[in-house]
Amino acid sequence: MINLGHSGVVPLGLESYQGDNLGGLVVSVATYFPDIHRELHRVNVLGDMVAVELSIQGTFLGPLETPAGIVQPAGAKVDGPCADFWYLRDGKIERFDCYIMVDTMRTQMGVPERG
Repeated sequence: MINLGHSGVVPLGLESYQGDNLGGLVVSVATYFPDIHRELHRVNVLGDMVAVELSIQGTFLGPLETPAGIVQPAGAKVDGPCADFWYLRDGKIERFDCYIMVDTMRTQMGVPERG
């Protein structure tokens, strides 16, 4: 299961993905960021928890469906700050929380601000 927390969204949004929905999330993101990757800046291990400071980077090349309509790709480079928290139990991942500065990424993509 992946839990996505969206910084900059009031109130703090939280979406969870697991099973088939997890695959759908990956395919969806790859349609508008085909070169998406994670740039790790700092990794801290604290017992059974791993905290990672990173950026999600990519080029906005595919249409983005939103409740307000489709945002056409602008070819913009996106570098979104993130923090990941991995919680382990008996050597296995029990939970993964990813906090993304979505508003920063949307601004870089040229998505109009919400009014």
